[in-house]
Amino acid sequence: MHTESLLIEIGTEELPPKALQSLSIAFADGIEAGLEKAELSFSKLDTFAAPRRLGVLVSDLSAQQADKVVEKRGPAISAAFDGTGEPTKAALGWARGQGIELDDAQRLKTDKGEWLLHKAEVKGQALDALLPEIVSAALNGLPIPKPMRWGSSQTQFIRPVHTVTLLYGAKVIDAQILGINSGRNINGHRFHSSGAIELAHANDYQEALHKAYVIADFDQRKARIRQQLEDAAKHQQAVVDMDDDLLNEVTALVEWPEVLVASFDQRFLDVPKEALIYTMKDDQKYFPLLSQDGQLLPRFAFVANIDSKDPQQVIKGNERVIRPRLADAEFFFNTDRKQSLESRLDSLGSVLFQKQLGTLADKSKRIAELAAFVASQLEVNQAYAHRAGLLSKTDLMTQMVMEFPDVQGVMGMHYARFDGEPEVVAKALFEQYLPRFSGDILPSEPESAAVAIADKVDTLVGIFGIGQSPKGDKDPFALRRAAIGLIRIMVEGQYQLDLLPLLEKATTLFGDKLTAKETEKQVLDFVLGRFRAWYQEQGVDANTVQAVLERRPTSPVDFDARIQAVKAFRSLEAAESLAAANKRVANILAKSEVNIDELNVDHALLSEAAETQLAEQVSQAAVDVNTAVAELDYKTALYRLSELRDTVDAFFDSVMVMHDDPAIRTNRLAILGQLRQLFLKVADISVLN
Repeated sequence: MHTESLLIEIGTEELPPKALQSLSIAFADGIEAGLEKAELSFSKLDTFAAPRRLGVLVSDLSAQQADKVVEKRGPAISAAFDGTGEPTKAALGWARGQGIELDDAQRLKTDKGEWLLHKAEVKGQALDALLPEIVSAALNGLPIPKPMRWGSSQTQFIRPVHTVTLLYGAKVIDAQILGINSGRNINGHRFHSSGAIELAHANDYQEALHKAYVIADFDQRKARIRQQLEDAAKHQQAVVDMDDDLLNEVTALVEWPEVLVASFDQRFLDVPKEALIYTMKDDQKYFPLLSQDGQLLPRFAFVANIDSKDPQQVIKGNERVIRPRLADAEFFFNTDRKQSLESRLDSLGSVLFQKQLGTLADKSKRIAELAAFVASQLEVNQAYAHRAGLLSKTDLMTQMVMEFPDVQGVMGMHYARFDGEPEVVAKALFEQYLPRFSGDILPSEPESAAVAIADKVDTLVGIFGIGQSPKGDKDPFALRRAAIGLIRIMVEGQYQLDLLPLLEKATTLFGDKLTAKETEKQVLDFVLGRFRAWYQEQGVDANTVQAVLERRPTSPVDFDARIQAVKAFRSLEAAESLAAANKRVANILAKSEVNIDELNVDHALLSEAAETQLAEQVSQAAVDVNTAVAELDYKTALYRLSELRDTVDAFFDSVMVMHDDPAIRTNRLAILGQLRQLFLKVADISVLN
């Protein structure tokens, strides 16, 4: 069958840069799904995404669907003919529906009976007829929250559309997409290219655009920018501050990237570097340059969208643009320093944290008390933790943070240092927000950890306490992130804290503001549920997590120790057998009517060698297991229990648990109960089976 390359390009006005990649992926996925549904074969599909275009190039695409035979089964023979052999209305109606005479129908015989059958030959449709609907469906499936109209047309899309290119090999496939007739023309760079570019063949796409100063492939543009940035930094004997989000956004803003380096006045370096970096990166999409030891240099790199004949003019223009922004930051910084953080405490009373939960002043007081409580549990400086908690939100009232919200905490740290606060307190004002995202750093000091934990627990208890827990994908107070942050701080920092006392203390601090029932239980369940997602991201099997969740340990460090123990246990040869045995024991005990917790093994009732051996070994293992559990050494506990495998197997092979004699039966249940309780001191490994 004839195959060719197919080019699909939607030429638009500048697309939203932060949405470009998701639009490109969704468009390509939609085209691929449409081609596969239409049963049109192809070898590969390449995507293109630039500020003014979304494109797909499909290689070796069939020009037409393959012809196929479709079997249409009719009524069963017993229903198709009456007792005299005459066709029924059901059979005649089915034949008319297939466009055949009943005599032309075939028969299908299976083990389950016999049916009428018609094998219809279906002619494959041409790509020309199928493609318009495939492209339209892919475009309708794009994630566009706010489509727009342009001109007098009622057509809607994320941005106005100028061209639609549907080119199969050298042939244009006629269609009207988004109100535009398809053709073979594309547009080049807005400034370096004049007029439409006429493509002779779909395979000419990238080369033609490159000549017109457009690098259509997103990854190629990104790699070019990265390399140019690194080369520019190396030339400046500097390191470029280059995060992937900014790199992606800039890649989505330019068609022909050219990296240039500009500078700013040295005096601006008196302002904390975080504020300057925020201004450069978030406001201007510039890349700050740092010294080898991480200090901000008075220079930055930026990505131009033109190959200028006079780059100095472009550089000067960007220097003029950044100067007033840095001057604003300098002004805010100098103005803020005239007032201490402590003096801003009263102003927090004018800002609501949440209508039912009070103001930021109320929240700060709760954080201070709770942070001191956490510090007491950790046996670190309670006064520092309390002070940091009290000042934790004061920098929100500074002009710098009001203008640049992302520097909250950072500016609090700097202002606290200027105010003469202890370094531990200053650092805690920044580290209270850690971790801010997956993989982010954690508080470096226990006092900082105390404030971060207090802030997150206060928010969780407060929001759950007024009945506003996350629903579906809606989580306006970022409670899921707060819960994961709690887990990470405690587990990775090895802070031995029990969640229950923390939740109880936090609830008390809210007074009568909370209206929901069982707030502490709801929050605990929510945090424990986050363990599942956190461990699964690390590749921990869901059953391993569930085995520990069954025991509901309320200390995250304790929870993690159990997880690591169960992971190690599952690698043992005895694990599968003991998991099965635990499940069997759990089922037996569940069906019995005795309270196993109140039973002791009567060694005088032991009559068979296997039960005697198991009773003795369980008793001996209990000493070692209890010692290991007391030290949170759960791995040793499970290793010790794994030594019982042969004895447990022998018991089930030769001993009748449900003996006719009630005393013997109860005694044997007591042995199994003690065995089960030893495993449950770590996890419920029966769920591993």
